[in-house]
Amino acid sequence: MKSWTLTAKLYVSGLTFLVLALTSIGTTLWVTWNLEGGAAAVNEAGRMRMQTYRLALAASTSGPSGETLALIRSFDASVALLRSGDPSRPLFVPWSEDSRQRFRQIAETWRQLRAQWTADRPTAQDAARDAGRFVALIDGFVAAIEAQMSRSTTLLQGVQLAMMGLAIAGVVAMLYAGYLFVLNPLARLKRGLTSVQRGDLSTRVEVDTLDEFGQLSAGFNEMAQTLQSLYGSLEDKVREKTARLEVKRQRLADLYEASAFLAKAPSLDALARGFAVQVRRIAKADAAAVRWSDEGNQRYLLLAADGLPAALLQSEACLDTGMCLCGQRRAEASIRTIPIVPDPAVSMGNCQRAGFRTLISVPVKLHDRVLGEVDLFFREPVALDDEDRDLLDTLATHLASAMESLRAAALERETAVAQERALLAQELHDSIAQSLAFLKIQVQLLRDAMRREDAAAMNGIIGELEAGVRESYADVRELLVHFRTRTNEEDIEPALRTTLSKFEHQTGMKVRLEIEGHGVPLAPDVQVQVLHIIQEALSNVRKHAGAREVVLRVSRTPHWRFEVRDDGLGFDAAVGHADETHVGLRIMQERAQRIAAVVRVDSSPGRGCAVTLDLPAAAALEPAAPALGALA
Repeated sequence: MKSWTLTAKLYVSGLTFLVLALTSIGTTLWVTWNLEGGAAAVNEAGRMRMQTYRLALAASTSGPSGETLALIRSFDASVALLRSGDPSRPLFVPWSEDSRQRFRQIAETWRQLRAQWTADRPTAQDAARDAGRFVALIDGFVAAIEAQMSRSTTLLQGVQLAMMGLAIAGVVAMLYAGYLFVLNPLARLKRGLTSVQRGDLSTRVEVDTLDEFGQLSAGFNEMAQTLQSLYGSLEDKVREKTARLEVKRQRLADLYEASAFLAKAPSLDALARGFAVQVRRIAKADAAAVRWSDEGNQRYLLLAADGLPAALLQSEACLDTGMCLCGQRRAEASIRTIPIVPDPAVSMGNCQRAGFRTLISVPVKLHDRVLGEVDLFFREPVALDDEDRDLLDTLATHLASAMESLRAAALERETAVAQERALLAQELHDSIAQSLAFLKIQVQLLRDAMRREDAAAMNGIIGELEAGVRESYADVRELLVHFRTRTNEEDIEPALRTTLSKFEHQTGMKVRLEIEGHGVPLAPDVQVQVLHIIQEALSNVRKHAGAREVVLRVSRTPHWRFEVRDDGLGFDAAVGHADETHVGLRIMQERAQRIAAVVRVDSSPGRGCAVTLDLPAAAALEPAAPALGALA
């Protein structure tokens, strides 16, 4: 039964006990039925005794009359009933050899008596004698039936005792089978689990059957073996995982450090030298070189190196593209691992003489444009995996971005210087140049007056020259104030107060600043242009207004608005005179256009002048082009 499943074992055990129980119950029912049928046969035989006496009396008294014949037919029916039985009652004779012999004697004797009693009338004495002998045969037949019933009763008692024993044995057998097939395997598994919980992973459960518990025990053993194997190698796996995480952490730290350095490098030379040191350390190379390629990718110039011999530095300071494996062509640029072996077709003598055995070439590319190359030199054979390639490619990409940022910053500075010079030229042309032209004319007039020896004219011209020099000096001071103005604060108010304070100190006029509302601060480059426009408006007041008081009103809502109002002479704003006032207005208009603002002039003779600057609502949020910021 070791190869049987638990289901089969339980099924066979239960079926066996069911068959035994059904057999016992069937045997009991069969014996009981036999006893019931035998009892009915005994009753019928007892009725035949009574019928015999009645028939003997009727035959001796009346002969073969109708009553006698009726009794004979009833007796014939009783004999036939005993012979064939009646299952419906039930009634049947529990036949045995003795009972069959006695029934044959009864049947034979009845035929003789029936023939005698139907032929003539017997005497009472003969009828009584024959009836007594016949009843004795019936009594013997009844005794044989009772003996057979006694044996059936004994059998019934035996079967009942057997059923009691079977019930007890069945309970005991079921308990034993439950222990053997279920409880004992469960106890073994429980002991195994307890041992595993205590840390004894070498615990195994005995597998002595192939049933479900045997399969469960085998699975438990496999699980324990797997746990033991995993636990045994757990420390190695933890160390391996820790080492991998440490490598990745170090790579991220190296990448972060390199990125931080590249972002802060002040020049291309410092960028290349620092990157060469860092990439050599990160790649664990024996030497590293950073080369720059021209826009046409015709040659590679050595920008910086770390660890390279002096002879190699001198010989490879500038390489033509494709001259050796270091300088890659644009179309073929990719990360390559190059073993340094003697090859007449390829020029690698310098590297070989320096003792290097492996060269890793990493192109520095940005938007499919080759900006240069990073060369790593090793004195031992080296192979790159995918992670190393990704790290070197990322470093090269950061280097390319840093180089491009330096180039863009240089271009931006160049553009800012050019715009600053253009602005300075414009300011000089619109102010000092005109004054110098006037002085040049006055000098020529002075020479003419001197030739004519016209003292009055010379005195007048000298006065004009003196006034022109003072005007030019004032213009120079005003330009210096303009170009030194800075907006280091988020709010423009401190710069406005500084500008008005300087104006009041220079001119002696009374100045007042009025600010209302609250708004989003202006962008720095917009603040610079606003200050220059206000300074130009104040310059016009100083030169032409003849005012006693100047008011600067600033409104922050619903948008920024600046108004410079004076109480001077005023002028007709509708008349276009090409004088300095209109020159200053043109300068203010040009500055306002750079920040998408509008300048309006409201003036009339004798009523002073008001210069209004209206800024768009977006000026506080969107700074102008970066180049304009350089004007500050």
